[in-house]
Amino acid sequence: MFQEERLIAIVQKLNEKQRITVTEICEWLQISWDTARRDLIKLEEQGSIIRTRGGAMLPSISKEVPNYEQRLQLDTPSKQAIGRLAATLIHDGDYLYTDSSTTVRCAMESMRTRRNVVVTNSIDLAGMLTQKDEIRIHLLGGLLDNEQRLVFGARTLEMLSEYQVDKALLGTCGIAPHGLTTMFEEESYLIRQVMRKSDQVIVLADHTKFGKKLFHRVAGLEGIDMIVTDREPSDEMKEELHKHQVELLIAGEGEHHD
Repeated sequence: MFQEERLIAIVQKLNEKQRITVTEICEWLQISWDTARRDLIKLEEQGSIIRTRGGAMLPSISKEVPNYEQRLQLDTPSKQAIGRLAATLIHDGDYLYTDSSTTVRCAMESMRTRRNVVVTNSIDLAGMLTQKDEIRIHLLGGLLDNEQRLVFGARTLEMLSEYQVDKALLGTCGIAPHGLTTMFEEESYLIRQVMRKSDQVIVLADHTKFGKKLFHRVAGLEGIDMIVTDREPSDEMKEELHKHQVELLIAGEGEHHD
């Protein structure tokens, strides 16, 4: 087995069990201690693992954030299923806030209601919504993040302060027992204000976002009313959601769980 193949195999094993020892790697891949150690050094240089005494673990903080176009391609069937379920929560005449999440975009594509008002910081979502009838769009102004195609900054916060909405539909980079996290520190200020200005906060998150922690904490679970996802999260996560009275909706199950 070539080194590149071993590196991929080690990362896959870590995704299954979180930690691994050098001894386990040697026995599993039938390689020497020195070879296993060189493989771990290489993986650490790539930022894929953190070496520990006698082994390795995955970093507790996720650092890779795809751009908007890449996010559009990720796990599309799951996002579409979540979007269809989330769209059923929107009623005629609702005033909404929607962020730049591609899962939220799926919800808005599935929306069949009328006379809605939508406030958004997503230039792509605003463009898509122009194709729908009887909808008023308020696109927030400010600085444009070219990669993520979202607007942020002081002017954005100032404009948002003028609005109050019935429902906020938000995506997230990561959701863990301590709350929502993101790599986009600037947008997190906007999301916090959105949560304060919304009567109901609905987070749309596919199963890959659960247990994922990123650099910047956006908000705790106490700020969320409902989560729409595609699979049951872990027992620990469900316990935290129950503790904070967050309603959980699973796409495809046709029922909800509190």
